[in-house]
Amino acid sequence: MQMKLWICMVLVFAVSYAQAQMSNIQSFDIIIDELMADPTPTVGLPAVEWIEIKNISQHPIDVLGCRIAKANALSGPLSSYVLQPDSFLLICSSGSLAVMSPIGPAKSVTNFPSLANEQDLVVLISPEGSTIHAVGYSDDWYQNELKKQGGWSLEMMDINNPCTGSENWSASCHPNGGTPGSINSIDAMNIDEVSPKLLRAVATDSLHIDLYFNEPLDSLEASNVNHFVIDNNIGVPLRSTPISPMFQKIALQLPVPLLRNTIYQVLTNGITDCVANEIGVFNHAKLALHETTDSFDVVINEILFNPKPDGADYIELYNRSHKPINLKQLYLANLNSMYEIDNITALSSNDVVVFPGDYVVLTSSVAATKRSYLCKYPENILYVDNLPSFNDDDGTAILINAAGNIIDRVSYDADWHFSLIENAEGIALERLHPNGNSQDKHNWHSAAYTAGYGTPGYVNSQRSSDANDGEVSVSPKLVTPNNDGIDDFATIQYQFSNPGNVASIVIFDANGRKIKQLQQTVLCGNSGAFNWDGLDDNNKKPPPGIYIIFTETVNVKGQHHRYKNVVALH
Repeated sequence: MQMKLWICMVLVFAVSYAQAQMSNIQSFDIIIDELMADPTPTVGLPAVEWIEIKNISQHPIDVLGCRIAKANALSGPLSSYVLQPDSFLLICSSGSLAVMSPIGPAKSVTNFPSLANEQDLVVLISPEGSTIHAVGYSDDWYQNELKKQGGWSLEMMDINNPCTGSENWSASCHPNGGTPGSINSIDAMNIDEVSPKLLRAVATDSLHIDLYFNEPLDSLEASNVNHFVIDNNIGVPLRSTPISPMFQKIALQLPVPLLRNTIYQVLTNGITDCVANEIGVFNHAKLALHETTDSFDVVINEILFNPKPDGADYIELYNRSHKPINLKQLYLANLNSMYEIDNITALSSNDVVVFPGDYVVLTSSVAATKRSYLCKYPENILYVDNLPSFNDDDGTAILINAAGNIIDRVSYDADWHFSLIENAEGIALERLHPNGNSQDKHNWHSAAYTAGYGTPGYVNSQRSSDANDGEVSVSPKLVTPNNDGIDDFATIQYQFSNPGNVASIVIFDANGRKIKQLQQTVLCGNSGAFNWDGLDDNNKKPPPGIYIIFTETVNVKGQHHRYKNVVALH
């Protein structure tokens, strides 16, 4: 009798425990590990949108009452379904259930949110309204120009790394275009060992600031005020509130108000991402109360209007004023066929402050810009939805403030490019001087070959000054091209004070015989370098001895300069 009673008690406890587990869903117990945002043209799966969730916990979970949310949409609740550990469930609209059910376990919800093709934020919400998992995707995550056109799902690579974004997602590799109801085709270990970064700090008013990070944070750590401090007598904040669903933003309440015309530093320490990587050296950001933007405070500093086929237009802005400027209060536009201002587009829906002397790049594809050019400061490259288009031959870029006043305007022409450039595709136009006339074609120049034909987000390769000197130097003086890692090549460094210099470099031996045409009429920036590996035009090593590196330059004014540098080859 006692044995039966004991068995009954154990069974009751087990059932109660299981029910408790199934009704208490913690963050990341269930993850969104695959989604079909753009199902057409179809590859092999039904032409419907769907989301796949997976139970990565150690216990069964009833999804009863869970919902799918977006910024301005919330689905109806899921009906009861016990999702076992390491199991999948497909979620779709009521009208799509019939075609998804034969593929794998599927449930429909009313008001299934439509998934945007370009970018969106999808959230799995618990019955209590808390975030279980959130994914903020973009079509750059496909990492494949063909697959981003439709018919392919986005898959998570490592389910144990659910917080990482583009580094842990890619287009499906399955011939059907996705793997609904089964293990992802790109399933692999992809351990996150990268520390989170503080991207920027924005003052919403004198007593409240928002901190933005590059990835989701541990919300418990992020709510500890002792992880933050602001200089200039502000100190530790009164309150720290991580903002759901992504927890990449933290709202701080300050003990004393910020002062105008003062730039502060915010320092963070000890906070971690959701897999416990602690913040490292990228733990500080400038902070200030932003000012109203007036004419010429911010200028258009660089334009790529004729990108390569796999590239994207971009506009670079430079803050030439002494004011912190909020991009949320600025708009970009172009002209229509009637030469009227058209396609006015907000630069940012979020507060993004550009400090004096800083650059920011606006593009329709961050991934394409990073892929095409050296981006020394990737945090300066910002995506703009519906960026106005700019013609390949001529057009107008107009910067407007919140009051509708024109801040800067550039009506460019392809003829502004350097005259010796035959094909300007993929070559940006750079402003020579921020104080110069925006409409003066002589204040613009093609970006240098040595800078990759574009400098998005940092100082231009072409810029002007009042000096007219130039210098070419070579180091080391003794070159030993034996691949031992020591003095294997000669570096020809140049420094010009004005833009538009074209250089040709020839190597001669001590008898004046040409052995190597190193460069032929290449467009240089204000500074840069070329390397000579010690080989001749036949890729053979010439005899040891003295060699002359002869550099000839000509600038836009037709002025020629010649430089002779001597090196010894051993």
